Amino acid sequence: MSLTITYPSALPVSERREELMEAIGTNQVTIIAGETGSGKTTQIPKMCLELGLGEKGLIGHTQPRRLAARTVAERIAEELGVELGQEIGFQVRFTGEVGPQTKVKLMTDGILLAEIQRDRLLRRYSTIIIDEAHERSLNIDFILGYLKRILPQRPDLKVIITSATIDPERFARHFARELPDGASEPAPILEVSGRTFPVEIRYRPLVAEVSGEDDDETAVVRSDDALEEDRDPLDAVCDAVDELSREDPGDILIFFSGEREIRDAADALAARIKRNRVLANAEILPLYARLSLAEQHRAFTPGGRRRIVLATNVAETSLTVPGIKYVIDTGTARISRYSHRTKVQRLPIERVSQASANQRAGRCGRVSDGICIRLNSEEDYLSRPEFTDPEILRTNLAAVILQMTAMGIARWPKDVEAFPFVEPPESRAINDGVTLLRELGALADGQGTDGRAQGGARAEDDGVRGRGAAGGSKGALTAVGHQLAQLPVDPRLGRMIVEAARRDCAREVMVLAAALTIQDPRERPTEKRQQADEKHARFKDENSDFSAYLNLWNYLQEKQRELSSSAFRRLCKAEFINYLRVREWQELFQQLRQLARPLGISLGQGRDTEARLEAGAKHDAIHQSLLAGLLSHIGLLDERKREYAGARGTRFAIFPGSALFKKNPTYVMAAELVETSRLWARAAAKIDPEWAELVAPHLVKRTYSEPHWSKRMGAVMAYEKVTLYGVPVIPQRRVNFGRIDQPLARELFIRHALVEGDWRTHHTFFKRNRALLEEVDELETRMRQRG
Repeated sequence: MSLTITYPSALPVSERREELMEAIGTNQVTIIAGETGSGKTTQIPKMCLELGLGEKGLIGHTQPRRLAARTVAERIAEELGVELGQEIGFQVRFTGEVGPQTKVKLMTDGILLAEIQRDRLLRRYSTIIIDEAHERSLNIDFILGYLKRILPQRPDLKVIITSATIDPERFARHFARELPDGASEPAPILEVSGRTFPVEIRYRPLVAEVSGEDDDETAVVRSDDALEEDRDPLDAVCDAVDELSREDPGDILIFFSGEREIRDAADALAARIKRNRVLANAEILPLYARLSLAEQHRAFTPGGRRRIVLATNVAETSLTVPGIKYVIDTGTARISRYSHRTKVQRLPIERVSQASANQRAGRCGRVSDGICIRLNSEEDYLSRPEFTDPEILRTNLAAVILQMTAMGIARWPKDVEAFPFVEPPESRAINDGVTLLRELGALADGQGTDGRAQGGARAEDDGVRGRGAAGGSKGALTAVGHQLAQLPVDPRLGRMIVEAARRDCAREVMVLAAALTIQDPRERPTEKRQQADEKHARFKDENSDFSAYLNLWNYLQEKQRELSSSAFRRLCKAEFINYLRVREWQELFQQLRQLARPLGISLGQGRDTEARLEAGAKHDAIHQSLLAGLLSHIGLLDERKREYAGARGTRFAIFPGSALFKKNPTYVMAAELVETSRLWARAAAKIDPEWAELVAPHLVKRTYSEPHWSKRMGAVMAYEKVTLYGVPVIPQRRVNFGRIDQPLARELFIRHALVEGDWRTHHTFFKRNRALLEEVDELETRMRQRG
């Protein structure tokens, strides 16, 4: 069937159709920059179809989020008048609709990464469109580097990068074409404006501006760690809302750094708007990632009342709140950063970049002229970094290095450094990623492998490999590493599953790995927090937050068998459990289960998939398996400070939401260590410290002190101390020193047992020796008496 392709005239991208199609047709790589509302996401694939690219292979179109992949596919199919799954299809982690007629395939970037493992040169595709490239996630940056590497081998492959107008020149330089004279020509950039209206920027700084000749001496020092303020930040927000209430009616979007700030602001605003007749009927709506879907939906559904939406940076680019006329920008955000010192992810509050501030301001120019009030000075804005660091520069790289090694791209840290990332990570970040993979037993430390990626590679793939990947082996994957590379979860969680197979508790640990991958299905709505906590209390285990997940899983499985589908959904709602996240949890468990089979990971014999999890009977085995992925997340209680001494000198506290918060067991492990106001352990469990020696004999360090002869033991003994990353897991135990230092043990044995006779034994030679010594002593005594 031939497609009738039309373009909505109201979209800016439609006006540039001929120019865009010419650029795509004549260039291997094209960069298209445009704000939300320009139509680039839905119309560019249609232009590719009109160019005939769908006849040469699939047109792949990646989205950062699953929901977007499906909704964009539905929209394009609707505009073309075809059924979803026919010419236009989609594929995401748990589902998809793709058929033999499919020409355009929407998918998450994670799906494309998985396909690269099976199809190294992406032979099925004529075109790859990378949408929302400005988000610069780990997946996006890796795909952009990989495409750059394979393009010389696929001169027929078209690559289209679509992005907001945030540094498109960087992508153009990344895909620069080498000219015969040795110079390089950047990929072409086409900018398409969005449907925007003018936005007035007003600066209302918290800090009073200083003027006069003594600026250098009296200027207020500003930093991300401590902002010295003349006004209370909440008063400043309330003042800005009052100011905007004197303008034309319209909804207000206010950006905050986190949930706590949003809750505090909601309380302050509720009191303030009661005194403001214009805003007395306004609705205050929070918006952040951990909210229930129902609460999030309220922010996206304009009603009859004026709305004041309090949001984190999730509303900056990921989600568009409709109908916003005004923005108040506090100028800060929690930005995840990996600490090379503590080896954990931090969530510090930082000043946002100029690009982020501009994105925030742009949220109010969608429906009419807008006003953005920034709670900082213009000088402060101009002093900020131009762009936010991409994820690859602020996260642990273990997952990326694992996939690169599995694909044969890297065998040594230098291969990762040589990979054409848009912005290469620092060598110490690469080394930390390698260190974590070695901690998990995924990378070999020494020689002994053939250096091939799992399943080998065809000759045509040689150009994809790094220079160090073809030969020998220091960084080659172990058997465990190959298994981790096949599991679609964080390497730490994958390691738990592999260990669980050895301890006959794979089913239970897969449930936990899936739970730790998704957002917690237990919801705590702002207005009903106490009621939710009471409902969830039945699942708690005072020694393990992980056991609480298993208790919840068992309860949900039991109720799902008893109730109809609609009754089960009603039960979830009544008990503050997010039904959609429960489905995601179950689907991810099923996916892990399916992927585990070819890896030789068994879930046990004679039990169906609905069998009740044996959390109680297998408690130790389950938690030992979890520990295999959390070896650097253990801690020993420091009772004086009521905190834990952790790996490599870190110190952390149990997160208040944990069942262990008031218990403070001597030893714990945590699924996650996150630094905000302090370093917090989230999802924790009490452990037996000796498990560390059992699970990780290759990582523990042993030191010995006070070697001594023990008459009772009849051996030379010493005190052994066992530590893991500096944490004493066995503070002191007596061991046989003969197995540790044989020469010194022999010397002590001769001195104390044989010479001094401090030995209980039935050996006849020892009795003869003692008799001879006594005879000599007696002769010596007589000689002295005669003298």
